[in-house]
Amino acid sequence: MIQTALEDAAAALGGWEQYVKSGDKVLLKPNLIAPRRPEEAATTHPEVLRALIRILQARGCQVFVGDSAGGAIGGTAPTAKALMVAGFAQVCDEEGAVLLNFDREGAVPVSSRTKHVGAAFHIARPIVEADVVINVPKLKTHSSAAYTGAVKNTFGCIPGLRKAAYHRDAPDLHVFGEVLADIHLACKVQLNILDGIVGMEGAGPTNGKPRPVGLLLVSDDALALDTVAAQVIGLDPQQLEVLQAAARLGVGEGDPARITLLGDMSTIPHVPFLIPTSYKTIRRAPHWLLPALIDFLRTQPQIDGAICKQCGICRGSCPVDAIDTQFKIDYHKCIDCLCCQELCPHGAVRLVRKNRLARRLIPVKH
Repeated sequence: MIQTALEDAAAALGGWEQYVKSGDKVLLKPNLIAPRRPEEAATTHPEVLRALIRILQARGCQVFVGDSAGGAIGGTAPTAKALMVAGFAQVCDEEGAVLLNFDREGAVPVSSRTKHVGAAFHIARPIVEADVVINVPKLKTHSSAAYTGAVKNTFGCIPGLRKAAYHRDAPDLHVFGEVLADIHLACKVQLNILDGIVGMEGAGPTNGKPRPVGLLLVSDDALALDTVAAQVIGLDPQQLEVLQAAARLGVGEGDPARITLLGDMSTIPHVPFLIPTSYKTIRRAPHWLLPALIDFLRTQPQIDGAICKQCGICRGSCPVDAIDTQFKIDYHKCIDCLCCQELCPHGAVRLVRKNRLARRLIPVKH
C-alpha cells in the first residue's frame, strides 16, 4: 500500500524518471534522531524506506540509507544503536540496500552561504558522493521550532557533535533557521518524501505521542512540502521562523497561495496537533542563555592512553587530520564528527566535558 501510494505520487510529479535513472547511486536520508522504535513515531518508519528501496532497485538504482543521530548517550555516539532500534538495519539487510552510519563515513567541507557558523559545513561524505539524495523526514512537532520536516531533516547530514555546536553558535531561531536552510541547500536534495502516516504531536521531536494522519507528501521543493505539512497540523507557516528563513534563502516556495496540490491532495486535510508547551517558553528565553548552557555542557572526544593500542585506525579515519602520531587530538582542527570514537576497536576514545568545572560537576557517564 505504501509502495503504491509512492508510485502514484511520483507519477503525479511526472514520474520517477524525473529524478533517478538506472545505475544511479541513490541515498535515502531518513530521520534518525535517536534510538527509538518505529512505533514511537520519532523516526522515519522503516516500511517507508522498504517501499522506496524496492521502487528504486526496480529502476536499476543502487540504494544507500544513511544518517547521523543527535547528541551522545552515555558518552557514546548513538547512531549505530539508533540504526538498529529504528529498524533501518533490518530493512537494509532484507532488501539489499547499503546501510551507512554518517559518524563513520567521514566528512567533507562544503561552502556556507550565510557564514553564520563558519565559512564551510562539514557534511557527511556519502551526501556529496551520491548521484541522487532523497530526503525522507518524519512529520513531527518540535520543542523549539514548533514543526520539523523536510528542511530541518538535512541537519542530520552533519555528523557527530557538530550539530550541538551549531545550536550554540546560532541560538536565535531566525539565524538558526538560515543555518538549517543553508545546510539543506548544500546537500542538493532532489526529492523530499514526508512520512506522515503516523506523526508525532506534543513534546516532539522525541518525547511526544504518536498521532495517526495517514499522509505521505512528496515534492522536489522542501519548503513547499513543509508549508503544506505545517498547515495540515494546524500551524501557520508564515509564523514559523525556520520556514521563513528557508524562504529568505531561496529554498523553495513558501507562499501557500502559490503551491499547487496534486494527486489526492485536492484540498489540505486538517489534523491539528498538540504543540509543545516549551515552544513559546523558548522563544521568550534570553538569547545568551542557550549558547552559554550548551558551551558549559559541551563534550569532546579524548583518547585514553591506558586503553589505546596505537593501531592508527582513529588517525586514518579522521577527515581533518586532527590526531597526531602521539595520538593526541588537536581540538583546533577537530570537527566533532566522532569518526574516531565510532571506529576505535578498543573503546579508547571517550567523550569528556570540555569545561573543567562541568567535568567535575556533571561527568559524562560511560
